[in-house]
Parts: sequence; C-alpha cells; structure tokens
Amino acid sequence: MGVVMVGVVAGVVSGCTGRVGGDGGPDATFAVYAEAQRASGVGEFGEGSDRAEGGDGVGGVTSAELPDPAWLDRVAEATGIPRRALQGYAGAALVIAEQQPECHLGWNTLAGIGWVESHHGTIFGGSIQPDGRTSDLIIGVPLDGQGFQEIPDSDGGAVDGDTEWDRAVGPLQFVPTTWAAWATEANGDGVPDIHNIDDSSLSAAGYLCYSGGDLGTEQGWRDAIAAYNESPAYLDEVLEFADRYAAEAEDAPASN
Repeated sequence: MGVVMVGVVAGVVSGCTGRVGGDGGPDATFAVYAEAQRASGVGEFGEGSDRAEGGDGVGGVTSAELPDPAWLDRVAEATGIPRRALQGYAGAALVIAEQQPECHLGWNTLAGIGWVESHHGTIFGGSIQPDGRTSDLIIGVPLDGQGFQEIPDSDGGAVDGDTEWDRAVGPLQFVPTTWAAWATEANGDGVPDIHNIDDSSLSAAGYLCYSGGDLGTEQGWRDAIAAYNESPAYLDEVLEFADRYAAEAEDAPASN
C-alpha cells in the first residue's frame, strides 16, 4: 500500500452542520442541515448500546449499515461523492443524531470536510475500498512550522510514521494528538482505524459536536469548523461544498 502526501492540515477536527431548516446559498454564513435517510429494520445505535462502548451493538449494527441503500445510490449519483465515502459520512451523522440529537450535525458538513481534506479519499488517484479503508495511506506534510502549525512529534511515529514532527493522517486528516483523544470505533472490529472512513467520520462527528455544541446555530457551526482549521478560507470552502451537497441531494429525483 502506497502513501499519499497531502498539504491540507486539520489541527483538530471540527465543523458540524448549520441552521436547522434555514436557507443556504451563496449568502449563507453557516451550512444548511441535511439529514441522511436511515435504512428500515436496523437496530438502534444509541448512547446506551454496546456499540457506543466499542462492542458489537444491538443486532451487530455498524454505522455503515444505518444509511438507506437507495438513498446512498441516489445521493452519491447526484453529488458525485463516492458511495462508500458517503456511507461513512451518513452513518456517522445518523449515529450522532441518536447519541447527541442536540448537536444537529448533518452528513453534508462531514462531506464538506471530507472533500477539502482528501477529496473523499480519492486524492492523487486513491479511493475508499469496500471495507472502508483508503486504498493508500493518506499522510500530511510534516508540521514543522514551515507554512503550517508547528507540532513536534507526539506519538513516536506510531500514527503518522514521523518521529520528528506530527502529520495529519487519514481521509479526514487527524493529527495524532486529536486522534488519541477522539478515536472512535464504528465498524464493529473493536479497533479505531484512522484510515477507515467509518471510524474517522464518527470520530470527527464526536469532536465537531464537542467543539461546536449546537451546530444548528451559526456560532456553533463556525466554532466547530474553526476547531478543525482556523483558516477563514477553509471555513468558506467547507461551507461551499456542504451547501452544494445538500442542495444537490434535495434536488435528486426519488427512486422508483
């Protein structure tokens, strides 16, 4: 497996959805809220379930099993988001909707971040594989203060392979210290994997909600994104794609 080097850096992960029921568009100041459609007949993935503690969960449900397959097909085609990446974002948003309904995190904000960070795991020709892992290890540039934040090595190279400087890692570009604090297992194997779209999406969702509180408010959404990356340009790009994805999903024709 190869290693893909990227220059985008998320110092910490944050940024959730925007106003609940609000208007989007170019004048929006935070992302509209887009809700994923849940598959029928799946078990709960709530705060009190075994899954929340890293177990197999009620009925063995994983986050990737929660989104409705027909919805995934329709929205992936409408937005151009690779289906397996969308499955990770939507599954994480559905989990958080059960565990922290006051957060109001939409799948589209996770997708906006996923685009900016790694083009949904496709940067430089990579992809998200059926098991949710990236086809290549996505490793950021060394955070040595040369155009980026300076973060000396914190993990002995265990996460990012660098024993001198920290680097952002995975499709959602966690730095090792943030991953250590927020790593969450979502796919039922018991091991949080920074290179897995399900694990990294649910980890990002938890951090975003912690950082922003109610992401259905402008302040909450902006606080969440700023915790991920303080750059105003970063916020603008996440907002642009989050709103675009929500609009494209809404306009997509329903399945027959």
